[in-house]
Amino acid sequence: MKLANVPLVVIRGAGDLASGVAYRLFLAGYPIVMTELECPTFVRRMVCFGNAMYESPFTVEGITARKIDIHSALWLAVQEREIPIVLDAEQSWRDLSPQVIVDARMAKHNIDTSYEDAPLVIALGPGFEAGQDCHAVIETNRGHYLGRVIWRGCAEPNTGTPGAVMGHTQGRVLRAPKDGFVSSVVNIGDWLEANELIAMIDDVEIRAPFDGRLRGIIHPSVHVVKGMKIGDLDPRGIREHCFTISDKSLAIGGGVLMAVLQSGILPYRHFIGRFNDATS
Repeated sequence: MKLANVPLVVIRGAGDLASGVAYRLFLAGYPIVMTELECPTFVRRMVCFGNAMYESPFTVEGITARKIDIHSALWLAVQEREIPIVLDAEQSWRDLSPQVIVDARMAKHNIDTSYEDAPLVIALGPGFEAGQDCHAVIETNRGHYLGRVIWRGCAEPNTGTPGAVMGHTQGRVLRAPKDGFVSSVVNIGDWLEANELIAMIDDVEIRAPFDGRLRGIIHPSVHVVKGMKIGDLDPRGIREHCFTISDKSLAIGGGVLMAVLQSGILPYRHFIGRFNDATS
């Protein structure tokens, strides 16, 4: 395959929702390059391909991501064995001339994405208008329309409230009580009793608000500010949920795949069984 003819998808962002998109597209056979910040702030690190920015290579559900320089990213993508993760610096990804751009940074507003960035530009969630900022928007709000492709208009507005899990909403999101660095005393996947110590920021304790399993916590190298999301406590207690891509992420990934197929921008490619461990 000539590099100039690669049907490349660039996914901006490599957090948990972006990783669901990458998972779907990668198994469908599309070469992918993902971009991420030098110190990503996601908390569900065990299901984020972007965790390769901290630990490279990093594998999620049988698919490996590797931090690599922009000059080698296209070559690695063409091998179709791993997902390259590159630093999203000064939009250097433009040099790759992708056919599809997916803005999966979940900033809740349009930072710098343009309708002109690629033949097909897809954005996740609120803050974008299909037909103006991008070609298609994927609904990210839980409910009847989750994962649907919007070709004209916007996704539902941000509610500001996390989805309820066994009656817990805001309480399941752990937030920084002060500025500093989070030092965890437990591991992702651990079961915690209510009021059990999870982490410290300097001399300030962060304790579990209820019984649950730690589904994610921010990387210790990230400087956090007061009120920032730093962790996720899941009352369901199923350990496998901490290490597998969520239903929401897969639904959104399916929406992106549908948009790609509907657009006709990229040729149809099918999963040929390279990943026996992977599930759909």
